[in-house]
Amino acid sequence: MGRIAGIKTFIDECIVEMGKVTWPDRVQLRNATWVVIAFTILISLVIWIMDIVSNWVIVDMIMGIFAN
Repeated sequence: MGRIAGIKTFIDECIVEMGKVTWPDRVQLRNATWVVIAFTILISLVIWIMDIVSNWVIVDMIMGIFAN
């Protein structure tokens, strides 16, 4: 019975802690979502540019070495 009581205590404490959470309102959530979308696009562009540059420099150099 101790294990069941421990699980119940854990769930009760989780409910209490969730009540203490400050949840964002609709405007804060929308703004945070736009920030995440913009950051994701920015990082994707940086990785894409790095991929293109490495392809030009490294792959073309290797292909030039082994080309006939």
